[in-house]
Amino acid sequence: MDLNGVGFLAAIIVGGLAGWLAEMFMKSNMGLIMNIILGIVGAALLNFVLALLGIYTGSGWLVYLIVGFVGACILIAIGRALRRG
Repeated sequence: MDLNGVGFLAAIIVGGLAGWLAEMFMKSNMGLIMNIILGIVGAALLNFVLALLGIYTGSGWLVYLIVGFVGACILIAIGRALRRG
């Protein structure tokens, strides 16, 4: 898993922050663990998709935060769409 140049502990912290920001932005109600998971998984998935498209996102915690936020928002939207069925 590519962590965009941040360490594992920093990925958890920044991923949690990205997930929390996405939770506030998307007005969803999830817990701390889900925020961390959404932030980290969202960042990893969006980095993978952007790499497939040939887009380099750079490295560092700020880039990881932004990509994690956008990725988590996308995951929340997909989850909502699947629940509505």
